[in-house]
Amino acid sequence: MKASQFFISTLKEAPADAEVVSHQLMMRAGMIKRLGAGIYSYMPMGLRVIRKVEAIIREEMNRAGAVELLMPVVQPAELWQETGRFGKMGPELLRVKDRHDRDFIIQPTSEEVVTDIARQELRSYRQLPRNFYHIQTKFRDERRPRFGVMRGREFTMKDAYSFDRDVESGRRSYQAMYDAYCRIFDRMGLRYRAVAADSGAIGGDSSQEFQVIAETGEDAIVYCPQSDYAANIEKAEAAAPGARPAAIEAMTKTPTPGKSTCGDVAQLLGLPLQRTVKSLVLATDQLDDKGDILKSTVWLLLVRGDHDLNEVKAAKVEGLKEGYRFATVAEIEDHFGCKPGYLGPIGLSKPVKVIADREVAAMADFICGANEPDFHLTGVNWGRDLPEPDVVADLRNVLAGDPSPDGKGSLAIQRGIEVGHVFLLGTKYSEPMRATYLDETGKPRLMVMGCYGIGVTRLLGAAIEQNNDERGIVWPTAMAPFAAVICPIGYDRSAEVRAAADALYAQLMAQGVDVMLDDRGERPGAMFADWELIGAPQRVVFSDRGLKAGTVELQGRREAQATVVPLADVAALVKERLNA
Repeated sequence: MKASQFFISTLKEAPADAEVVSHQLMMRAGMIKRLGAGIYSYMPMGLRVIRKVEAIIREEMNRAGAVELLMPVVQPAELWQETGRFGKMGPELLRVKDRHDRDFIIQPTSEEVVTDIARQELRSYRQLPRNFYHIQTKFRDERRPRFGVMRGREFTMKDAYSFDRDVESGRRSYQAMYDAYCRIFDRMGLRYRAVAADSGAIGGDSSQEFQVIAETGEDAIVYCPQSDYAANIEKAEAAAPGARPAAIEAMTKTPTPGKSTCGDVAQLLGLPLQRTVKSLVLATDQLDDKGDILKSTVWLLLVRGDHDLNEVKAAKVEGLKEGYRFATVAEIEDHFGCKPGYLGPIGLSKPVKVIADREVAAMADFICGANEPDFHLTGVNWGRDLPEPDVVADLRNVLAGDPSPDGKGSLAIQRGIEVGHVFLLGTKYSEPMRATYLDETGKPRLMVMGCYGIGVTRLLGAAIEQNNDERGIVWPTAMAPFAAVICPIGYDRSAEVRAAADALYAQLMAQGVDVMLDDRGERPGAMFADWELIGAPQRVVFSDRGLKAGTVELQGRREAQATVVPLADVAALVKERLNA
């Protein structure tokens, strides 16, 4: 490709609303243009990256035995009503009506549609296993779209769906997709980690996320450097604490004027924060057929003062599984006789269900709110001062340095960006949609499903967050819009420079190198700045002075200095570097 035939539109400064590095650099490099909140046009430079990502994904999905199809963006609501997700998905699911007042959705994913295909087409055990995938536009109506393509509303995703006879076969399909994902991200040259994850709204028996390692990532990845243990922060299990020590102190009502946080109370009393217990109040609602609240139950969750509640873990506790909300101030005052800030499990106005994190259940002589403004209780002990908790569960986020759950070391935490997710769904969708096949005896059996997603457009942002410097993007070679760029100084003025640059361009093109010839006649500084911003992995510079000596300059995007090489060797060296 020649620059004069392409469209290059770089900016010196990023727009003010570009928050993270990838958003800033994609805007500056002319890869995306904002159309609306979380909605972008992919300009020619950005689209080239997308097509390269898609090509790698297709090759590895096909290699793993998956078969490509294409499912629609607009889907009838009836399918989503069969699984119950039409009502449960919440406002992120964009619901629309056609001219006949029929309900449709703009797909965020395609479990329902592909299951409908399977129940019509896969009738016999002889047709299983089967894996269908597509690369398609998705839409999720994010409340606050941000970070450019990292959390947009419209995006491109590769989603695949496996159908098997039983769980054992389903696990083999799951492993095949896991292996394919590793090959995909390896080929893209990304540093990533596969971690155990919560299944979330998709559901299923088990799942793993693929996280691109980046300090700017939204997700916290928990791992043990001494073992293979790895999970995201939502899934990471806190190791069980030791036995509860004996009580030593007497319970005392202690003045804590104006100190409503655990940190402030610990500082006032000159005690470690780990001695305090924080109270979080939730509520669950029992609804009638019309969706009106019949009855509400208030729950008190207790975690150590230096720990944070893990809401995903809380949602797995019996009684909270069907959904919970944070209690209103009115509900809190009604049950505790006090506004938030001084709450605790002793001296309640009305009974509540008490769930203690395992660490709290193992504490003695702890500090908690006295349910009275400006007072806390010190020296509180289970069994003596208050009943044992109704439920003891792992409720907290783990911390760096915690013991690894596998007992093989201590946990470490790093940041990551989720770019892929694999789920073993089981029969979560095949059961409500009655997707069955006939086994060897002629009996109907539910298909066991798996689903596997890769955020195609999100991969661009994740790669940039991991690979950038003060000059711009540093693309991994496999993802770069152009693998090499030829930058001739004086292309529009020097016949010798033009002839040599054209010759190398033709040679590299003939060898299958994805090369760009910058024939715009730009000044060297502006030309180099453009390609450093865009992130071409290899750059060849021609000049009259160099040609007189029979040399050119070759510089990798990650290199601080160019290397002077013989003109006769440059094509081979470019190929060698790109293949390294």
